[in-house]
Amino acid sequence: MATYLLLLIIAASAFSTLNADISIDCGSSESYSSDDYSIGWVGDDLYIQHGESVELQSSKAIYQPMATLRIFTDRKKNCYNIDSEKGSKVLVRAYFFYGNYDGKSSPPKFDLHFDGNHWITVETSADQLVYYEAIYVTKTDTISVCVAQTFPNMFPFISAIEVRDLDSKMYGYSDSNRALMLRRRVAYGTKAIVRSTDDFYDRIWVPAVNGDDFTVLTSDETFIEVSLDDSPPRALFQNAFATDNTSTSIQLGTNLPTTKVPVYMNIYYSEASVLDSTQKRSLQLLVDGKVNSKPFIPVYGTAGEFTLYNLTANSDTTFSLAASPDSTLPPLINALEVFTVSDELTDGTNSDDVEGLASLQDEFDVLKDWGGDPCLPSPYSWDWINCTSGSTPKVTALYLGSFGLSGVLPDFSSMTSLEIIDLHNNSLIGSIPEFLGTLPNLKQLNLAGNDLSGTIPSSISKNKKLKLTVTDNPNLCVSGKSCKTASVDTSGSGGSSSSGGRKKSKLPVILGTTIPIFVLVWVIGGVCAVLHHKRKSAAIAAGNVGQTGGANKPSGNPQAAQMQMAANNMAQNVVNDFIMNVHEQQSAPEPVYNDDQQNHLEEGN
Repeated sequence: MATYLLLLIIAASAFSTLNADISIDCGSSESYSSDDYSIGWVGDDLYIQHGESVELQSSKAIYQPMATLRIFTDRKKNCYNIDSEKGSKVLVRAYFFYGNYDGKSSPPKFDLHFDGNHWITVETSADQLVYYEAIYVTKTDTISVCVAQTFPNMFPFISAIEVRDLDSKMYGYSDSNRALMLRRRVAYGTKAIVRSTDDFYDRIWVPAVNGDDFTVLTSDETFIEVSLDDSPPRALFQNAFATDNTSTSIQLGTNLPTTKVPVYMNIYYSEASVLDSTQKRSLQLLVDGKVNSKPFIPVYGTAGEFTLYNLTANSDTTFSLAASPDSTLPPLINALEVFTVSDELTDGTNSDDVEGLASLQDEFDVLKDWGGDPCLPSPYSWDWINCTSGSTPKVTALYLGSFGLSGVLPDFSSMTSLEIIDLHNNSLIGSIPEFLGTLPNLKQLNLAGNDLSGTIPSSISKNKKLKLTVTDNPNLCVSGKSCKTASVDTSGSGGSSSSGGRKKSKLPVILGTTIPIFVLVWVIGGVCAVLHHKRKSAAIAAGNVGQTGGANKPSGNPQAAQMQMAANNMAQNVVNDFIMNVHEQQSAPEPVYNDDQQNHLEEGN
């Protein structure tokens, strides 16, 4: 028994690890379970730190996940990143409830994106909840949901996001490189919304409105067998709409746009009663009044499905479910799903560039809140990069000047299309990475106003195509042979070594003059002491000779005189050498940089 329980726990743990289902209450910091559908909600503070959280004030009851929202007043786009498994089929749903949060009674319009693809232009309502849903196969291990401002003074917001894992067999007639965009999902004959408590995949089935045009049928079978790949909930097949006679068809509302688009449609049905041998219910789909399908026959106690795809239609296209010519019973329907089919999904920004940007985000916290695809959809790239056009764009520029970056530059050498790197006025430390000089397309590199140290790599200093700015890095040596710091700028245009108004440090000259003079005085004092000692010794020796010999001769002997002369010469040579050294240090010219380096160093702005 214990072993059995352990296996159950392991299986449940594995399921929870692989299952990426999540419900995010945007603008909230709480985790809770809603009483309406037993859905567990989490706040969005783990998914985004940008934007402003707003709590709605209303005298009416509001579904709790819609009681808060997050609004964004800057950036081209703002994104939520949600972990997923690459290649998994998912349902992504985004909710928007305006609720007059700003007191302007002006619900905004803005764009909605997913994974670098344009989703739809959101049109919010003054007092109605709107939501959008997409079903697709993920191409990476991250799902992104983004909102982007498209109209002046209309700031995008979002109320909630839900992600549900689907079985890979579901919606199997769709192209895995395209998304299904929900237009309508309706349950005929139900009195309430059908979702998580009945639908394992938490699809939202809205009750159809019956304007007394249909008869509501209730199944005699309490347990309907559902073995369809799309796994519709069993609750859908307890009730159905039917017309009163075989000559009347069921008009299907599709909510399609005015422009023609590819359509994907699922029609669900099940016979509600046991039929006798004289009865037959046979259905067929008509498009603009023309038969578009073979007859399909509902079976009692069993769920059936008809799928329509590879068809373009718009809001003017009519779809109807009619009785086939040999049917003795009128048509019925239990549920309907209508989707439009997207354009081919993007593979996203060049993977090497994404890798390089991820390295920057890992190193610098201030960049971690930028999510979604860096370049797509155009023109909604991240604010601090430039990208090429095309289906798989590349990053050509990094504009991170005055961005609050602090730390060591990571390796982003995979970003080989970079032409401009602007990192001025940050708090970067450490040495300049060698790889920056090996980026094949780099033309401008601005590292001014940081705290970089060491020498400039030869791959940069010898790169004749590169325009380099390194001023205001007090610990940076601009030459491998001399540690002349980058506070003295070398202009690429004039070849001058002036600092552009900054004073040169005279400390090396002062030290170079003061230290030799101090040593010279010390040496001269030592020489004088030696000479004084020698003279005294010579005088004593001469006195001793006179007392013992009595002859009239010069005072001192020849050896003492020779020693004195040698000491005088040595002192004079030492003094001359020190005077010459001091003169050379005072008049030595400043180091001259080679032509290559002068051509590639630019004055800082």
